[in-house]
Amino acid sequence: MIPLLTADEMRAAERQAIEGWGVPSLVLQEHAALGALALLPVGQPIHVLAGPGNNGGDALALARLARLEGREVSVWSPSAQPGWRDDAAHQARLWKGLGGEIRTSSAPMEAMAVWRGWVVDGLFGLGTTRPLEGPALAWVRALNASGLPVLALDLPSGLDPSSAEIPGEAVRAARTACFGFRKVCHGLMPAREACGEITVVPIPLDRVPSAAIQLLERPVLPARAWDAHKGSFGHVAIRAGSPGMSGAAVLSALGALRVGAGLVTVLTDPEVRAEVAAQVPEAMVRSWQGAVTVEADVLLAGPGGIAQVPDWDGPLVLDASALQEGEGRRWMERPGTAITPHPGEFARLFRLPRPMLMDERLAQARQVAMGKPGVLLLKGAQSVLAGGAREDLWINPTGHPGLATGGSGDLLAGMVAGFRAQGLPMREAVAAAAWFHGAAADLLPGPGLLPRDLADQLPGLLRG
Repeated sequence: MIPLLTADEMRAAERQAIEGWGVPSLVLQEHAALGALALLPVGQPIHVLAGPGNNGGDALALARLARLEGREVSVWSPSAQPGWRDDAAHQARLWKGLGGEIRTSSAPMEAMAVWRGWVVDGLFGLGTTRPLEGPALAWVRALNASGLPVLALDLPSGLDPSSAEIPGEAVRAARTACFGFRKVCHGLMPAREACGEITVVPIPLDRVPSAAIQLLERPVLPARAWDAHKGSFGHVAIRAGSPGMSGAAVLSALGALRVGAGLVTVLTDPEVRAEVAAQVPEAMVRSWQGAVTVEADVLLAGPGGIAQVPDWDGPLVLDASALQEGEGRRWMERPGTAITPHPGEFARLFRLPRPMLMDERLAQARQVAMGKPGVLLLKGAQSVLAGGAREDLWINPTGHPGLATGGSGDLLAGMVAGFRAQGLPMREAVAAAAWFHGAAADLLPGPGLLPRDLADQLPGLLRG
């Protein structure tokens, strides 16, 4: 997992290093400036924009270190009286002690017209929570219009470090030197897009801080024994498929099989049993008789127009038609259950406004799933995973808009059930399915993807 810290979580980590470990705050600043300076091409002029807070102190430290290396560097401030305090004031004194000048201009567009090389954005950092205004906004607009490459210190000015959204206008950086750990804005769109290429610059913190939001990395799956057999990898039962919607049952079965489930039994409406059996001969296909009669390790219900959830005491995955209005809280209270709604289904399930922005999705996922035994996968770009008796949110970074096609969710639901049947805890099974589902799409960029295309990529991904 990659922790995505809020501003408060990052400040707590720095405070622990300073007060608990005894690292002077200036040492943190020097490490940050050295790491950021290393990201700037040698031999090109550097124009440093230093804001009024600690981010300005980082910028001033970088300017001093650049000058000591013999680089051509200038320092600019949006205000003639920046009002630097504490470490930033100390860095300003050190810069002036080298004979450095701090310039300003009421016409930043004109000032930048003669610039060449790189610009270092040290205007605002962790303290940003509101849209930029006044001279700072004028400098950001001029910088974005200049076409000059920008290295942002910690985060592009104008971003809220704790948010996925862009509160107003923000610097569009070519590179970002992220200090210590990624913040929320570094991991989640649309803010992530403003950061350009992100490099995490190590600074001396004494521990990895806890984070309420974490970015999924490639899941580590259990090794398979050399003498394993199909009974070693679980049995998935799938209640799916009705007239006109038999394909959902096929794709769900395909998802479970492609992630390695040992056995799959599809319990489908009698009218479509032959259709399903013909398209997925690797699965057992039976007509639905009103009850789950097979000995399965997990049940998936809902794809292909199946609204009624069978009586079942074991692990349960619910998707599509099984996600009925107002029943979300019921399922989140049921241990061993995963629900996989898209935003529209989520809104109906929990009788909440449909979440449109990423921050809204995060807030609503926390509201309905935090600490609950059930597992929620709120699908969409950067799917949100919550619940499983945990307090944190997991975000899936894989995938692209080519996944926005009918049947993609059916395949994903089958993958969840397939991983769970093999013994993964439900939250980890959902995480693995979401990550590999998106990673399969990343191997096939562009629109026009079919769910079967994704399924064909899974064996190679799982082996890798």
